[in-house]
Amino acid sequence: MIIGHGGNKRRLAQDLGCKISDITDMSSNLNPLGPPKRIETFIRGNLAGIRSLPEPDARSMKNGFARFYGIDPGRVVAGNGTTFFIYTLPRALDAKKVLILGPTYSDYKDACIMHGVLYDHFVLRAENNFSPDIELFSKQVEQSDMVFICNPNNPTGSLISKQMLVWLFKKHPNTLFVLDESYLPFVDQAEQISFVSDEGFDNLVVLSSMSKVFTIPGLRTGFLSAAPSISEKVMAHYQPWSVNSLAQAVIVDIFDHPEEISGFYEQTRSFIREEKRLFVNSLKQVKGLRFFPSNAYFVLAQLTCGVSSDLFCEKIGTHRILIRDCENFVGLSKEFVRFSLKKRAQNQQLATLIKEVLTHG
Repeated sequence: MIIGHGGNKRRLAQDLGCKISDITDMSSNLNPLGPPKRIETFIRGNLAGIRSLPEPDARSMKNGFARFYGIDPGRVVAGNGTTFFIYTLPRALDAKKVLILGPTYSDYKDACIMHGVLYDHFVLRAENNFSPDIELFSKQVEQSDMVFICNPNNPTGSLISKQMLVWLFKKHPNTLFVLDESYLPFVDQAEQISFVSDEGFDNLVVLSSMSKVFTIPGLRTGFLSAAPSISEKVMAHYQPWSVNSLAQAVIVDIFDHPEEISGFYEQTRSFIREEKRLFVNSLKQVKGLRFFPSNAYFVLAQLTCGVSSDLFCEKIGTHRILIRDCENFVGLSKEFVRFSLKKRAQNQQLATLIKEVLTHG
């Protein structure tokens, strides 16, 4: 379970005999702009907070999230990252049969395994650009009481429209849908796509991550929003002090300055839109590589020239760049790799290396 998350900077640095700081990690899905300056300044000035216990239920952090999205705080649970909720939900909501829309994040499956819950995958296909046949998917939903959907999805970057999801939620009122919106802040007009502020569905749980967009994965912060009847069941399995003092303080400060959040989101989206366009266009004429449309800042590619993903990642890795081998995603194979974009110079360096590897071996 724990070792199934992809690239390891420390291992690559050891293999190459270099420092960890010498490795450019383009396997990890984090905002290439890094955290806003406000966050790092705040952390430096508030380290003394770790000398005290945090709020046991992260109430202030939860209230900040609810205030930002204009929803009832009773619908919100603040946790130690969205993974905390992924592993809690099958047990807390007594799931019997889970359906996972894939290929996707492995922890949905691992959470089911941990709790002895039956699960199945509905795997989308590369030939359809990983877009779902919603009616066929709906038929399989009928056999499940819980469904995990990552939107936009990791690692494909595909996005299911809000209208299509609304249709699903209404068609299956007795099935609980867990909608992971961890990567949605990177999408244009995400506010219109998100279900966080939509209180019209009692069969919907929305997961929101602070780690990806604000580049603070080490602080482990995330949110669950759902009908109070669901959030109360989750809280029954909540451990006191799950979110540490510094993480709570940082998130409270973020939500105390909503205008900065909105500005940072727009800056991020504009940056990603341009860098993704330049990166993909620079490799369009390269034979042996197929890109899939992505609504996120990472890009999934298929190696169509017979080079295996592990060998390809190894060759890129010799240049101290770590990319994601996607073979261990259910539904993918040794043909698939993922690139998580960085700043322009790093993206261009990677593009140059890709051309060299696929052209000269």
